[in-house]
Amino acid sequence: MVARPRQPAVPQAVERRAEQLDTIAAVLPIDRRDKLAELLTDQDVETLRHLVNEGMGENTLRALTSDLAYLEAWSLAATGSPLPWPAPEALLLKFVAHHLRNPRQRETDPEHGMPAGVEHALRDGGFLRSTGPHAPDTVRRRLANWSTLTRWRGAQGAFASPALKSAVRLAVRAVPRQRRRKSAKAVTGDVLAKLLATCGEHSLRDLRDRAILMVAFASGGRRRSEVAGLRREQLRIEPPVKGDDGTALPSLSIHLGRTKTSGADQDEVVYLTGRPVVALNAWLAAAKIESGSVFRAIDRWGNVSRRALDPKAVNDILKQRVRMAGLEPGEFSAHGLRSGYLTEAANRGIPLPEAMEQSRHRSVQQATSYYNDASRRSGRAAQLLK
Repeated sequence: MVARPRQPAVPQAVERRAEQLDTIAAVLPIDRRDKLAELLTDQDVETLRHLVNEGMGENTLRALTSDLAYLEAWSLAATGSPLPWPAPEALLLKFVAHHLRNPRQRETDPEHGMPAGVEHALRDGGFLRSTGPHAPDTVRRRLANWSTLTRWRGAQGAFASPALKSAVRLAVRAVPRQRRRKSAKAVTGDVLAKLLATCGEHSLRDLRDRAILMVAFASGGRRRSEVAGLRREQLRIEPPVKGDDGTALPSLSIHLGRTKTSGADQDEVVYLTGRPVVALNAWLAAAKIESGSVFRAIDRWGNVSRRALDPKAVNDILKQRVRMAGLEPGEFSAHGLRSGYLTEAANRGIPLPEAMEQSRHRSVQQATSYYNDASRRSGRAAQLLK
């Protein structure tokens, strides 16, 4: 009798996928790597590695990975099996029916929308946090990313079928229009000062958080993914800049490479001068970081990790400092640093083109909105009864 070769144990397969994901960890959610290794299939991981090698933008890849993880979790909960490639039209229609539901109909028809068992499984796994139906834009985005991943695997799906388009259209009509959440407040100069006041002088965590806040804001309001992904090799020391009082201020440039709004071969560059440079250098020296990721996790014993912070951690750090400053965490997010930079620039009378050179906004219309708001607040029309 010929012995049959042993199949690799599940833990070994998970460990192998974790190691493979680690090779592209710089563009993936670091804190979810182990969860992704358990959830994604070998083919999923290979697809992601292929997309990295093809030069897909980091933000796009993160979005694809996040949606792929959700889709795999939903498929396991709803069908008991991983996603089939390509997905049949019936599975696509089931996805729409589960996520675009009418809350009022659900009250009288328990079978309407996502089954309770599927919902509980997604919540327990940390994939579902909000209550009620998904936003139509979220469903459309996940379907679009599902379609993109299908094409990258060399398959064709039913994403353009009239039945699917009709199902989405009719479901959106049936779902009551949800009130949009108000945007987080801008982290302007006065708010930033309060956050920095919570950072001490000697703790590694304080030094890191001060550097994150100052670098993210002063570099034009960098996106949290750009802050988390910043590497020592992207920093260049520049000649000192003469300050208003004649003193020499330290200066450095940050070479962002390709960003969300730049061309494929364009190297976006922004500059830091003065206090942000001092804060960044203090963190790098204290953490003894000479290469690799600039901003890293710190464990409870004060040890600095070799891995980069997850982009979500940047948001968590800001909210923690907001709370420590006595402000309302729900009113601020990491994006507030980006909107706050332009708002502060408008308040100080800095010309829009000059501010956009630092923020790297491509949309004049979007950037102009912050300047219009600042102008309206200080204009005569808002001061009729002063």
